[in-house]
Amino acid sequence: MSKPVRRATAARLEYPWLLPAELLEVGDAEGRRRRRVRNWIVDTSCFILATVYGLLASESLVSDPTITQPLVIADQIVGALGCAALWLRRRWPVTLALVLVPFSAFSLLVQGAMLVALFTVAVHRPFPVVAGVGGLCLLTTPVYAAVRPDPTLTFTAAVLLGTMAYVAVTGWGMFVRSRRQLMISFHERARRAETEATLRAEQAQRAERDRIAREIHDVLAHRLSLLSLYAGALEFRSDVSRDEIARAAGVIRESGHQALQDVREVIGVLRAPVGDLAEGEGTTRPQPTLAQLPQLVEESRQAGTRIEVRTELADLEAVPANQGRTAYRIIQEALTNARKHAPDAEVTVAVTGSPGDGLTVEVRNRLAAPEARSTKIPGSGQGLIGLTERATLAGGRLEHGPTGSGEFRLAAWLPWSP
Repeated sequence: MSKPVRRATAARLEYPWLLPAELLEVGDAEGRRRRRVRNWIVDTSCFILATVYGLLASESLVSDPTITQPLVIADQIVGALGCAALWLRRRWPVTLALVLVPFSAFSLLVQGAMLVALFTVAVHRPFPVVAGVGGLCLLTTPVYAAVRPDPTLTFTAAVLLGTMAYVAVTGWGMFVRSRRQLMISFHERARRAETEATLRAEQAQRAERDRIAREIHDVLAHRLSLLSLYAGALEFRSDVSRDEIARAAGVIRESGHQALQDVREVIGVLRAPVGDLAEGEGTTRPQPTLAQLPQLVEESRQAGTRIEVRTELADLEAVPANQGRTAYRIIQEALTNARKHAPDAEVTVAVTGSPGDGLTVEVRNRLAAPEARSTKIPGSGQGLIGLTERATLAGGRLEHGPTGSGEFRLAAWLPWSP
């Protein structure tokens, strides 16, 4: 930030009444703002009004026999300078008004410029400043009525007329200022609402991408573990028949194709623009639920994993989609971990629950010694962390760890509304 901008910003915050009106509005990179066409029209109109008032008043001033010619000339000079100074009213409204106040106590022709200057202060400055300048103007009213008495008005009537003029101009200026502030607040609210909508869209996008990343992690871990298991069997077994080799190669090819398809989907979603994911246009592939549990178990059994399934649910499709999808991913990750860390152990899967009591998923398998593993399948160590987060987001909880009986237990509870 440049020095002029820093100085202008600090002055706006600490001494706003000392700054030119142009800087108080909207400044450019150097703290200045160009005069718009509307501003030119308003400034020209104010100058013409003050000038017309001065010309009309000068006729009565010339025809007044009580005023000498030097006073007439001096009043005309002061009035002309006051009207010309109105072109500076946007930059220094308070300074201009304070300069014109003492002249307005004696000069008739400067009264129009004084009213325009007071109006500018009321539009561009806060109420304390307006009250101060307006109070000085009111003090000059009785002085002018005494120094330049009007033969057609009494002293009291002249003071009341001048006071009413100043009060009316001040009230009009404060009304214009309030209306401008109201419009600015409306524009600020609209801008803030637009910013908040953009932030909500970005947050929805991040949440959707996090969800997709978890889905892809679970799917790829499952697919790649199957692929690695079959590849390891072909590598270490020399007595495999041609039919078994062909079947294993088919499973490897199918798992590779599925993994590639999942990678293409997640890359396509991550490239989607902001708003598509927030509107639900991220991925159209149907997500599995607990109803696909038999297919998942059968797929793992074909890979050589011994699985025993115990379920008390008569209809797996009765489980709500969100809870069913979460339970499916938990079981899928648990079977993947069992293939990685205990490939020869039997896995027990238990699914129980009912509406109102919640859905309980428990997966157990015997712990295997590191040297007993037939394949070396690497792991990221983030699977159980992701499952815990997934269960928490679904409103449930997840526990995992070895037991005293030499088993590894993974148990999750998910809410199930009646």
